[in-house]
Amino acid sequence: MTKHAKTSALLAALVSGALATGSALAAEHKAGVWTNDQSVANGVVSARKVVAEQNGWLVVHRTDESMKPGPVVAHAPLRKGMNMDVAAILTEDVQSGDMLMLMVHSEDGGMKTGIFEYTLGAKEDGPIKKDGKLVMSTITAQ
Repeated sequence: MTKHAKTSALLAALVSGALATGSALAAEHKAGVWTNDQSVANGVVSARKVVAEQNGWLVVHRTDESMKPGPVVAHAPLRKGMNMDVAAILTEDVQSGDMLMLMVHSEDGGMKTGIFEYTLGAKEDGPIKKDGKLVMSTITAQ
């Protein structure tokens, strides 16, 4: 292999690796909620990372096997972009084994900015959908 061919092969490998890394980084910054099953004994539900396309809320809904969002049991503010270690204080008891849906809601339509105004089914501070799907993750309380 000539020196030119080796340089070209090395350059191709570097570009290929950079493109793959770029794709992985883009996926990490896509709207979503990253969390795990967790203990709620301390009265808090948390997400490792939440990426929001606008200022809004991480809202914790009760859910079950039907995967439909139920009553809200906690919420926490979100900034546009990446939010790390988001903690929402529970407003009612959650038992071990309960399923919870951590969902991104907007800060749109309400009467007051910075005040969470959503009630189940309302438009104020309602859920955000990306490509027709809710931006959320479901966990089981431990």
